[in-house]
Amino acid sequence: MLAVTVSIADRIKARAAALGFDLVGIASAEPSKYRQHLLDWLEQGQAGEMHYLRERFAERVDPNLYLPGVKSVVCVALNYHVPLEPAPSGTARIARYAQGDDYHDRLKDMLYDLADWIRAEFPGTQTRCGTDSAPIMERELAARAGVGWVGKNTMVIHPKVGSWILLGEVLTTLEIEPDSPLPDHCGTCTRCIDACPTAAIVEPYKVDATRCISYLTIEHRHDLPTDLSAKMGDWMFGCDICQDVCPHNHRAPTTETPWLQPRRADNAVDAAAVAKWSLDEYHAFTRHSAMRRVKLPLLQRNAAAVVANAAAKKSGDPR
Repeated sequence: MLAVTVSIADRIKARAAALGFDLVGIASAEPSKYRQHLLDWLEQGQAGEMHYLRERFAERVDPNLYLPGVKSVVCVALNYHVPLEPAPSGTARIARYAQGDDYHDRLKDMLYDLADWIRAEFPGTQTRCGTDSAPIMERELAARAGVGWVGKNTMVIHPKVGSWILLGEVLTTLEIEPDSPLPDHCGTCTRCIDACPTAAIVEPYKVDATRCISYLTIEHRHDLPTDLSAKMGDWMFGCDICQDVCPHNHRAPTTETPWLQPRRADNAVDAAAVAKWSLDEYHAFTRHSAMRRVKLPLLQRNAAAVVANAAAKKSGDPR
């Protein structure tokens, strides 16, 4: 009886699944095909205050500068979708990914476990891990690895899981057979573009971050532009609108990962109360949460915008 040979890629994928990752694919590690596209986007000012995108630009567009000698990138994804009850009128909402524990720390621990296993199984191999806080073109790599395609809202979309996914990477000097990319299934659909209240998706596959509600509530450190603040609705931290309307998310599975479960079943927060929070109340509410990225003054700025928008809606203001 012939022995069955298990490929390196299959062994790594099996280990990633055992660690709890929902999707995994292998990408080649050549430089980004979108170097000039990213540079043009930065030059146009559409990154706003995200100056860190420039600071390590060379590493970001060339994995070999992030890990010299890199041959392959193991791209993983973790489903964070949870169904939420309708939020009561007048309350503030928080993006789904921030409903549970801060994914950065948890995801990194899982990536380190996978990287440790790779080095132990294949002696002499070097690895380096990354999440969205690292200078890595993670969406391009995920698409290259067949984890999903990049949709018109620039999110990575998987045909069965949708776009409710957290991405992570293990770069390695181990040469692994790469996977094939998935075809783009967005077709003629423009629901994400049509639904964005601030018109941040300026054209298919291009987002002006300075108009995006997620950017405005998290990355923008100054007063909110009046015209955009009025269109933010009840979003206090992040935004899920373009994902909520995506047809590929309508049947997204529910995550069973304990630390991704929402702390509030209806995703609702009393914005008026947030506007009066003490520092202790802020720390208690945001403990172990990705919301710690926004300090109390900015969170209160966002809450004030939610209160103003709710009052305008109640009064019949057409904003």
